[in-house]
Amino acid sequence: MIRLAATDVIELSATDLVVATTLVLFAGLASIALRLGLERRLAIGAVRSVVQLLAVGYVLRWVFGLDRGAVVLALCIVMAVVAGHAAVRRPSKTFRGATWRACITLILTGLLTVFVVTCLVISAEPWWRPQYLIPLLGMILGNSLTGISLCLDHLLETLSERRPEIEMELALGATRWEAARDPLAAAVRRGMIPTINSMMVVGIVALPGMMTGQILAGADPLMAVKYQIVVMFMIAAATSLGSIGIALLTYRRLFSHHHQLRSDLILKR
Repeated sequence: MIRLAATDVIELSATDLVVATTLVLFAGLASIALRLGLERRLAIGAVRSVVQLLAVGYVLRWVFGLDRGAVVLALCIVMAVVAGHAAVRRPSKTFRGATWRACITLILTGLLTVFVVTCLVISAEPWWRPQYLIPLLGMILGNSLTGISLCLDHLLETLSERRPEIEMELALGATRWEAARDPLAAAVRRGMIPTINSMMVVGIVALPGMMTGQILAGADPLMAVKYQIVVMFMIAAATSLGSIGIALLTYRRLFSHHHQLRSDLILKR
């Protein structure tokens, strides 16, 4: 059971944010000097970041103030649906029904993982306490959507490229599972690569966001490390479950009960 120690946060004023803006200006000036052509995109990205983060801040303040489970869960579902839409837009190929499958996968795996963490690990009371549930779910969804996107992209590309080979296996008597097993396994591995790579170098090459945020907020470094360990394992579990879930749902959509590959359902963007 983890308990967060009392912290002493240094508050930032509007003037502090204006000063921080000069950091982006330096990047813009470098783009102009080197003729990179990135200054417009930097400006748009900076404005969008400020607007989106301020909007999220006000929404979270309102949700934290209400402290109602139904509102918190509704916000979590909205977050998962948005993440599902983002996940299926990245692959070069898609199929009809991919979006709702990604959304269902993220809702189920995200809520299951965050429930285990808030209820059994952190022991938050109640388990849907927004201070813990929403930030943790946000980290889960941000990493899971990347895993799902990579898994889906690799699976659809493989099924398209290896179509003759897979159809030959099916024609020779292989079941749909036997023909799809290797592409499915390769796709799930592809979806897990970014998470595994992050686990390999965490704390040595980079200090993750949650750990850094807690240290800046004044938490004891060892307590921040404990939270980060929980977060890394949580993300690994959610990403693996999400990759497996979307792979199986895609498999059931693209392989018929008559053991045929429905390659005609795979669409290019």
